[in-house]
Amino acid sequence: MNTVVSVRDLSTRFGEVWVHKGLDLDIATGEMVALVGGSGSGKTTLMRQMIGLLTPTKGEIRLFDEPLFDGNVERERALRRRFGVLFQHGALFSAFSVYDNIAFPLRELKCFDEVTIHDLVLLKLEMVELLPRHGQLSPAELSGGMVKRVALARALALEPELLLLDEPTAGLDPDRSDSFVRLIRMLGEELGLSVVLVTHDLDTLAALATRVAVLAEQRILAYDSIENVIRIDHPFIRNFFLSERSARALQNISIR
Repeated sequence: MNTVVSVRDLSTRFGEVWVHKGLDLDIATGEMVALVGGSGSGKTTLMRQMIGLLTPTKGEIRLFDEPLFDGNVERERALRRRFGVLFQHGALFSAFSVYDNIAFPLRELKCFDEVTIHDLVLLKLEMVELLPRHGQLSPAELSGGMVKRVALARALALEPELLLLDEPTAGLDPDRSDSFVRLIRMLGEELGLSVVLVTHDLDTLAALATRVAVLAEQRILAYDSIENVIRIDHPFIRNFFLSERSARALQNISIR
C-alpha cells in the first residue's frame, strides 16, 4: 500500500496540556479520509502539522514517504508543492483580485511566464465552475460559496496530489454545501487526488469520506469505514454518529 501521509508516535503539547500522545495514522494514496473528534481533540492541529505549519512535540510525519520535519528546506519546499490546502474561511488575500489569488502560488514558484499563468488561472476557474469574469472580482464581492470555490481553485493551482480541507462546508447553506461537496468529489475522482478533511458535518462526511479517523483520548480511537466505525461502542462515537441529528446524513449507509 502506498501512503501519502504517515504519522508515527506523534505527541503534541501546548503548555501543560497534551493534545496528542503517541498518535499513529497512515493515509493511503487515493483515499478520502475525514478527521473527526470533539472540541479540543486536535483535529485542526493535526492537519496543520501535516502541512508543516505546526511542529509536533514528538514523533514523525512523512508525506509521500519523505520526512516533513528534517531541517532540509529544499526538501520541505518540494513537498509543499505536492499538496494544496483549503482553509476554513478561504484565507483569500483581501487586497488581491480572484485572479491574483489563484495566480499567487504559480508566481511564487517562478517557473511560469504570465501568459502560461493566465491560461492556468482560467483553467482552475473553469474547474471550480466559475467564469473568467469572476477573476476580476475582489474577495469582498464574493458570496460564501464563491469564496470556497476560489480558495479551492487556488489550492489546486499547482496540480497537487494531496488536498487538505479544513471544514470545507462551514458557513454554507445546505444547497451550496451539497453543490460544493459534489464538486470536491468530482474533482477528487477526475484528478486522482488523495484528500484529508476536517469536518463536523455528517452530510459532508457521508458524501466524501472513504475512511474516518476518530480523534479521542489524545489518539486515533478508530480508523475505518463509516459503517465499521459506527459499530464501535464508545461515548463520542455514539453521540457523534448515532444521535437523532445524524439519522438523515447516514440514512443511506446500511448497518449490518
